Amino acid sequence: MYSILVVGGGLAGCEAALRLSRRGYRVTLFEMKPVKFSPAHKSAELAELVCSNSLKALNLESASGLLKEEMRLLGSVCIEAAYSSRVPAGQALAVDRDKFASYVTEVLAKSPGIEIVREEFTDLRLIKEYDAAIIATGPLTSDSLAAGIAGITGDSALSFFDAAAPIIYADSIDADKVYRASRYGKGTDDYINCPMDKNEYDAFYDALISAETAEVHDFDSLKLYEGCMPVESMAARGRDTLKFVPLKPVGLRRPDGTMPYAVVQLRQDNEEGTLYNIVGFQTRLKFSEQKRVFGMIPGLSHAEFARYGVMHRNTYLKSPGILSRAFEFTDTYCGVPLFFAGQMTGVEGYMESAASGIAAAVGAETRLKYGNALYLPDSTMIGALAAYVADFKGKDFQPMGANFGIVNSHDVFEGKRIRDKNLKKRMIAENSLEKLRAFITEHDL
Repeated sequence: MYSILVVGGGLAGCEAALRLSRRGYRVTLFEMKPVKFSPAHKSAELAELVCSNSLKALNLESASGLLKEEMRLLGSVCIEAAYSSRVPAGQALAVDRDKFASYVTEVLAKSPGIEIVREEFTDLRLIKEYDAAIIATGPLTSDSLAAGIAGITGDSALSFFDAAAPIIYADSIDADKVYRASRYGKGTDDYINCPMDKNEYDAFYDALISAETAEVHDFDSLKLYEGCMPVESMAARGRDTLKFVPLKPVGLRRPDGTMPYAVVQLRQDNEEGTLYNIVGFQTRLKFSEQKRVFGMIPGLSHAEFARYGVMHRNTYLKSPGILSRAFEFTDTYCGVPLFFAGQMTGVEGYMESAASGIAAAVGAETRLKYGNALYLPDSTMIGALAAYVADFKGKDFQPMGANFGIVNSHDVFEGKRIRDKNLKKRMIAENSLEKLRAFITEHDL
């Protein structure tokens, strides 16, 4: 019987530990609480939800709904816990956080294949005592363990992301109000440009500087690069400041040759061209305010967000090139297969983190069973998140949550253009679940 180490008792670690235990493996789960707490954690329970109690939408026309259904098919303990502790929240799945954590803690405590060790794990070299290891300690990984991870991945592989700009769906942009152009006509017209006249700019500026911001721990003491400066903080320096940085119109004439007063640029964010980043719009505005204020930008009045902008100080792996699609560390360490899971890998959100724990467990099991770690197809939401984490080709790797833009759906529509967005999402979801069921059956998972 193989023995597997799991470090971290959050959502990802608990999913990994319980799945492996249910598959017949001996699991040692290290959790430093209550001996030591991170700044964000308060409870000694496993699987503590530190922020919202919402796990987002349930319907299959939503990316988060598809993700949860995939997790259910794979035996997710977090999905079990969520339904056991559910509270009214309309079409969303929301939970009583204490009951949710208690449910997961009790299930793992009763699992005969899991030994829970309540102490801080600090020395990565100890993984040589196991047949495989999964590190799932989250973006608030303790300093000592973070130093150990940096030692094996290289210091440059650990990065602090203080800010991220919003990402919107390409098909929600009003094409009649934008135009494609690169600055000064250099290269190809890769950017979508949203032009503003003076009245539009002034209205947007006034809304931006008066919008409500989300609380960010220690924000006032953070030393930020100019490239990470929240757009609302930049705007507070003066009414014309934005026109010299993210909204600079110079070199971006309209197709009719006229020069706009200001321009917001959108940059393609994935290979398929289904997602676009609002360039330079790092922000700590509340999500509802982002939708309201950024919706004032010409062409974005009906924009749908794949990810809202966020501002926080967390530690993430620069996972592309370091992790495989099975969340396996691509280098060798102590001769033991080493996997990472959870938010530290670059997935964003409660359920995304939990799902990565399942995927890492699948990878560890199949690595030991077959000699190579299997990963879920990128036509599934979990597989698509893994593909994003492992294969992102851009220069600015940022955490990503579930969204339909990253799912490989090339074979879904057979060249047909589907105008009904809900139907399109439903077709992608049904294809994803069909592929996942086939994968589970084929590999006896």
